Amino acid sequence: MLYSEKVMDHFTNPRNVGEIENADGIGEVGNVKCGDIMKIYIKVDKGIITDVKFKTFGCGSAIASSSMATEMIKGKSIEDALELTNKAVVEALDGLPAHKVHCSVLAEEAVKAAVKDYYDKNGIEYDETKFCDGDCCHCSKHSEE
Repeated sequence: MLYSEKVMDHFTNPRNVGEIENADGIGEVGNVKCGDIMKIYIKVDKGIITDVKFKTFGCGSAIASSSMATEMIKGKSIEDALELTNKAVVEALDGLPAHKVHCSVLAEEAVKAAVKDYYDKNGIEYDETKFCDGDCCHCSKHSEE
């Protein structure tokens, strides 16, 4: 079987789909080469992500990765969300086919972009090296993966 039960579950029953009006942070990443676009919205209260929603245009792996990533950061501190890795998303999904790992990278980058947006909107200083500034599917940070 190509996809794990967890991938199929998060694809057919995605969690946290939608938009958050007046979101505290919005991260949108995409890649024309792979055709996936992810947008993650976060609501933050006292440094904790109290709500998170996503909209993803892409394949089943992209939708499952977005769904899992939102589940993994909900209720966590903004700093914990920043530590989310694509590897953690892949593990939580019980694996992705090698040619679909870029979907988990996009989910990581969308979360980080939403956190960066939150920091920017609130004038919070941050370490710029924690954020991708390149072509997110093939960002230099992830090129070895």
